[in-house]
Amino acid sequence: MILRRATRQDLPGIDELLSQVLDVHHAGRPDLFKANARKYTDDELLQILADDERPIFVAVEPDAMPGEILGYAFCMHQHHPNDNILTDVHTLYIDDLCVDEAARGKHVGTKLYEYVLDYARSRGFYNVTLNVWACNESAHRFYEHLGLTPQKYGMEQIL
Repeated sequence: MILRRATRQDLPGIDELLSQVLDVHHAGRPDLFKANARKYTDDELLQILADDERPIFVAVEPDAMPGEILGYAFCMHQHHPNDNILTDVHTLYIDDLCVDEAARGKHVGTKLYEYVLDYARSRGFYNVTLNVWACNESAHRFYEHLGLTPQKYGMEQIL
């Protein structure tokens, strides 16, 4: 398995995995997530690919055809200079991590997460954070297995 920064040629695979993520979220919270929608257009993805503050990492097989990916991790550099209450630690936020349904159970997600950690450590980040929807119990278990712990809780009351 090869782990690397995503390129334009990875867009078809990224689009497919974005759809898989949306399906999970729509199934869990159809009141919040639309069916058959896209989180990003291809133009938005191309902008993200060009932004060093928003790296996307992919896992691919060595002999993969262009556009065939096993998984991805969308990341964002975050910091809070001159904030009234927050210290200015540099955080690498994982906006989205997905492994293709056909590749699950092969440690692709673990390898991607470890790659993100190595990236963050090598650049002096203080921490790595992410959010998990409460309806995605398998993701909760996966991240807890990797050693992540809750940082904060998002709460709601539906009216």
